[in-house]
Amino acid sequence: MPKPTAIVTGVPGWLGSRLVEKLLLSGREVRVAKFKNARYDIKAEPNLKIFECDITEPNSLLPLFHDTLGATVFHCAGIIHPTKGRQQFYDVNVEGTRHLLDASSVAGIRRYIHVSSNSPIGCNEDNNSKNLFDENSPYNPYMHYGQSKKEAEDLVNAAGKSGSFDIVIIRPPWFYGPGQPERQNLFFTMIKKGKAPIVGSGDNLRSMAYVDNICQALELCESVDGAKGQTYWIADERPYSMNEIVDTIERVLERDFKMQVAHKRMRLPDMASDIAFMADNMLQSTGLYHQKVHVLSEMNKNIACKIDKAKKELGYNPEVSLEEGMRRSIEWVLANGGKI
Repeated sequence: MPKPTAIVTGVPGWLGSRLVEKLLLSGREVRVAKFKNARYDIKAEPNLKIFECDITEPNSLLPLFHDTLGATVFHCAGIIHPTKGRQQFYDVNVEGTRHLLDASSVAGIRRYIHVSSNSPIGCNEDNNSKNLFDENSPYNPYMHYGQSKKEAEDLVNAAGKSGSFDIVIIRPPWFYGPGQPERQNLFFTMIKKGKAPIVGSGDNLRSMAYVDNICQALELCESVDGAKGQTYWIADERPYSMNEIVDTIERVLERDFKMQVAHKRMRLPDMASDIAFMADNMLQSTGLYHQKVHVLSEMNKNIACKIDKAKKELGYNPEVSLEEGMRRSIEWVLANGGKI
C-alpha cells in the first residue's frame, strides 16, 4: 500500500529541506510549503509539488492542502532568530501553527507531526547526567522563543484531543548537519581560528541532533501507530560537553580536512553569559531581539535530554554520532562553496 502524501513546511530551511530529500527517496508524493520568494534548489521530480506559502497567511495554505485527505503533515517551519523583533516568534511559531492545524482539520489529514524544541522546557539545573530532561519534565520556557514553542505545543495537543487527526510532537535540541546556515559555518571558523567562546568551565552539557537522526525520528513518528498523541525528545545518543563539541570539531578539521587549527579558546567567565542573559531579557521585554546576545546567554547553560522513550516506543536509533556528523557537516560546507 503506498504511503500517504507528505506535506512538509520549513523549506528551504535546514531540516525541512533534508526531510524532503529523504521522503522523495521512498517514491511518495511530497508537497512542499516553500517560504515565499525564497530560493530552493532541488531537482524537479514528478512526485514533488512546490507551493509558495506563508504560514502567517492562512489563505496561502489553501492550494497546499487541496485534495490531501489522509495526508501526513510534517511541520518543520519556525522562527529561532527573528529579524523583525520579538513578535515574530508568536506570529510564526504560534499563529502559523494555528493556521496549519486549521487547514489540516479541514483537509482531513491523518497525522500531524510537529517539530518543537528544547526551549519550552528551558535549562537543566546542573550537568549531572542523572538529571537530564525527559518527557515528564515540566514546562519552564526559556525566554520568548521558548514561550512561543510552548504555546504551539499547547495548540497541537488540543488539536489531537479534539479527535480530528493524530498528532505527534518531537523536541530536537541544537541541530547540526548538511544544509546548515551561515551561523554554523561561522562557529566552525571561530573554532579553527582559536576564537571559540567557552563560557565558564565548558563542562556544561548540550544535547545535539544530527539532521538525519531527526529525519529518522520524523518518519518513525508517521509510521508507528503507538506514537499517536505522544511527545518525544529526539537527539543524538548522549549529550556532549561544550569542551567535547569544540575538541571534536578541531580534531575533524585537522585530521580529515588537513586544516591548520589554532587549538585555542576564547575563555570567558560565567558572568559573560549572565550579563548577556540580562541584556537579552531587557531587549526582548521591549520587543527587540539580538541573535548574538541571545546565543551568548545560553553558552554556559546545561540543555540536555534523555531519548529513552523514543528508543523504546518508536524504535529510534540515532546512527550518526558527533564526530561523523561534524565530518559530514564540514564536507557539505566545503562542497557547496562555503569557507571555514
